[in-house]
Amino acid sequence: MQTIDLKDFQKIDFRVGTILRVAPFEKARKPAYQLWVDLGPNLGIKKSSAQLTTHYQPEDLLGKQVLCVCNLAPRQVADFMSEVLITGFSSEEGGIWVATSDQAVPNGACLH
Repeated sequence: MQTIDLKDFQKIDFRVGTILRVAPFEKARKPAYQLWVDLGPNLGIKKSSAQLTTHYQPEDLLGKQVLCVCNLAPRQVADFMSEVLITGFSSEEGGIWVATSDQAVPNGACLH
């Protein structure tokens, strides 16, 4: 594993947000959802394309708080602009479990 400097880690803007809307992403090459995430008053609502269909139905994700990387360059996925990366953990089944907090956190709060 490659190590990084603390300064490199501090460049990543990790924030918590709440998923407000979920839609199946029919045009994605791999099964995915289109998500709209509330990242608080400073960042507002951002869109993300996420391959979370193995473990989650849309209703499972609504209202869930997730940890996002907010300062990656936006990425075009089919006809959808993904603005944030929702983080998660790989499962043995090949899916992703979203990274979240065990306590309710204000939207937009930074990970330290």
